[in-house]
Amino acid sequence: MSDEIINNLGPLAPLAGVWESDKGVDVSRIHGKETTTKFREKIVFEPLGPVNNGPQALYGLRYSTLCWRLNEVDPFHEELGYWLWDKDRNQVLRSFTIPRGVVVNAGGYVEEDSKSFRLEAELGSETYGILSNRYLDDSYKTKRYYLEITINDDNSFSYKENTQLWIPIDQAIFDHTDQNVLKKV
Repeated sequence: MSDEIINNLGPLAPLAGVWESDKGVDVSRIHGKETTTKFREKIVFEPLGPVNNGPQALYGLRYSTLCWRLNEVDPFHEELGYWLWDKDRNQVLRSFTIPRGVVVNAGGYVEEDSKSFRLEAELGSETYGILSNRYLDDSYKTKRYYLEITINDDNSFSYKENTQLWIPIDQAIFDHTDQNVLKKV
């Protein structure tokens, strides 16, 4: 890892590396019923940068996430994407894809030395927004997404995320939530 990249990651610097946990909790809907699933997770954050957009210079982390239900071999969830630090605007961005045909670009204002922060995305936003395939848009429309991160002093970090889904059959919003505390390995 380049010291230059790590020194320019702002609040993302402590996340560089490999993280694991078997303490995850997912609350979702399976076959029309609210279901709680305990899971294990592995996240890999690889430093990158600078990424130059004219005068804008972003530093960040390329990441991948895999989640497995406890005692299962095959993952039930996967993500690929980027966490980026825009120092000039004090913005953290998280751009990721889920292989169900969902793309999220979430962001938020974050101080450079923050140990906790919140990122958000909303359907229809031209900056921090959400796109889904037609099936999901018709049956489980993602309306809003937010993520809260806390970097702890004990070489761990925790997150809580909420994906608000409009489910037309129920005529209601369902809060699909995930949370975990991961340790660096």
